[in-house]
Amino acid sequence: MDIENPHTPRTLDHLRMGGSSVLTVRQLREHGVTPGTIAERCRPGGPWQQLLPQVYLLHSGPPNSAERLEAALLYAGRDPGAHGPRGGGREAMVTGFAALALRQFASVPPLPGLPRIDVLVPRQRRLRDAGDVAIRRTNALPRPEEVIGLPCAPVARALADAVAELEDPGDADTVRRLLVEAVCGGHCDAGSVVAELRQARLLGRPQVAAAVNALLAEGRVAAEDRLYAMVRCHGLPDPVWNVDLKLPGGPPLGGVDAYWPEHAVAVEIDARTVNARTADRGYGDVFAEGAYGDGGAYGGEFEHADDDAVWSRHARERERLEALGITLIHLTPAKLRDSLEHQATVVRTALMASADRTPAAYVVVTPR
Repeated sequence: MDIENPHTPRTLDHLRMGGSSVLTVRQLREHGVTPGTIAERCRPGGPWQQLLPQVYLLHSGPPNSAERLEAALLYAGRDPGAHGPRGGGREAMVTGFAALALRQFASVPPLPGLPRIDVLVPRQRRLRDAGDVAIRRTNALPRPEEVIGLPCAPVARALADAVAELEDPGDADTVRRLLVEAVCGGHCDAGSVVAELRQARLLGRPQVAAAVNALLAEGRVAAEDRLYAMVRCHGLPDPVWNVDLKLPGGPPLGGVDAYWPEHAVAVEIDARTVNARTADRGYGDVFAEGAYGDGGAYGGEFEHADDDAVWSRHARERERLEALGITLIHLTPAKLRDSLEHQATVVRTALMASADRTPAAYVVVTPR
């Protein structure tokens, strides 16, 4: 051992014994490594290298994907001893394309092919982009999700951060593939994606507006498929599908996705769970046409409606049908995705309860 410098290359090998080759300067100092030793080992051709400010890689050669991610999170201030998505110390999480790549999105290059890693931090953090790390700030940090042991932004937020980088109108196909894969792959529902895009003020971009149209159409189809599966797989009686209800000789009562005439029970897939109040012109039209195909039944009201007005109309619709003895059940795409068995129980309970209710008014049922 060198008496003047007790931390020889041989004795410093213990720093990698914990399985990590990425350490901060604070961690190195806690192990007794002096600034001089760090500088010496990071010299050109030396055994270490500095990846980011205050963050070091304890071997030569390029870092692998896991080391890049760990270095990015350490640079952003995550507690080195934290485990899981939220540990002690300041919060930081992977977002953007890197978070989607960790979830194995087919429309995203694998991590080695990504030129940079986006990290989401609270807005008050004073950090700059460095190396291959891009810092993104937010006023309201979302609750992170653990992916292979790393804290990642929820899919909808990661999508918004990724789409924000696709500024060229020629990126329309990429944007569409990203959004559709998120919904059709079961990663999240269309409503949460559109809400994040609106929050990020991205809905005004032509390539995003076109992708949202495709997204909502795909989300609607996916929700309908799950509704069909719910009826088939959970032993519910067959309803009539996609029909309009009206009183004989009277005004229309609206359309429903499934109706059991003998039980007077109706199900409506409620894809309208996004705050549609937005300054982006045309969003209401895109939302209505994408969700309902023809934009007819619920049309342009979403262009200017706010949440209170939308939910008030839902309540009036339910009250009008229930006054006629018809039970209306709203099922969101998220409920159909995450708790199909429970939703089947809700519908089955309503069907069974129909025997104890006053017979419903006669209504005309026509294909929608």
